[in-house]
Amino acid sequence: MAIGKLSDSTRDRYLQTLKQFDAFLAEKGIVFASDITRAVVESFKVWRVARITAKKGSRGGTGMVLDVAVLHKLFQVAVEEELIARNPVKFEGRPGDSPTRGAQPFSAQELSQLQANEDFLIFMLLRWSGFRGSDAVGLQWCEVHFDRKEIERVTKKRGKKVIIPIQSELLTVLEMEYTRRSPAPTDRVLLHPVYRTPLRRPRLYERVRALGRRAGVTDAHPHRFRDTFAVDMLARGASPYEVAKLLGDTIETVEKHYAEFVRELREKVRRMMEVNDGGLEAFSEVSEPRERSSAKTDVM
Repeated sequence: MAIGKLSDSTRDRYLQTLKQFDAFLAEKGIVFASDITRAVVESFKVWRVARITAKKGSRGGTGMVLDVAVLHKLFQVAVEEELIARNPVKFEGRPGDSPTRGAQPFSAQELSQLQANEDFLIFMLLRWSGFRGSDAVGLQWCEVHFDRKEIERVTKKRGKKVIIPIQSELLTVLEMEYTRRSPAPTDRVLLHPVYRTPLRRPRLYERVRALGRRAGVTDAHPHRFRDTFAVDMLARGASPYEVAKLLGDTIETVEKHYAEFVRELREKVRRMMEVNDGGLEAFSEVSEPRERSSAKTDVM
């Protein structure tokens, strides 16, 4: 962590997986690493999915895939240190390599309902930045460039620099907040509404969930705003390359998680298909006379 190869959020996620795996081993009475076999790991997968799906809004237990990836990496360290002979956790690919649900953007109606509630700064920042929760709560005023009308930040998860044009309404909200607070350059943009301390990621999640409940929008969470931002940009005509640059992600990830699953993008293609002018037929009408003319020349 000190040399920047592991983020706080990644460490927390590793500890969360270890806590769950430790609870599973305790239930099974397993105390020795040598007793953790492939069969034991397979049992853990079933146990973990059952625990995840028992919670409301579990999204089908997909978090188990990340748990397995984390365990594989952790046990690989044990193999390299010769603490165990072989890794009992079979590597099954990176989480998200084969998405089954893809993006879950808010609809236009849901955005309208959410916007009409409090926490307007949170709503506007998430809506028009595409930030992950960790980047939203970590955003400092020195990263908001009012003169250029851009937000420039190195993302916490991937360490990539993103430069995001500030949408006009978001710019107005940020300017009002800046004028009201007169913050220092290193102060955080999002603060706890009561204690006025920097907002933390768990608290951001809670506030967005509460925002959804007040607005009558089910399953509202920060990452859905990221999905919404990406889909909105693609629907407006931005290329996967441009969206990937804004998100600090790869083109492959954008195509994999948005293009295949998003109804709005399919409807955009449908409208293009329904346009009467253009397309192959239009080019065919222009080229056919020339083809007939060349045919007559060949005969002569």
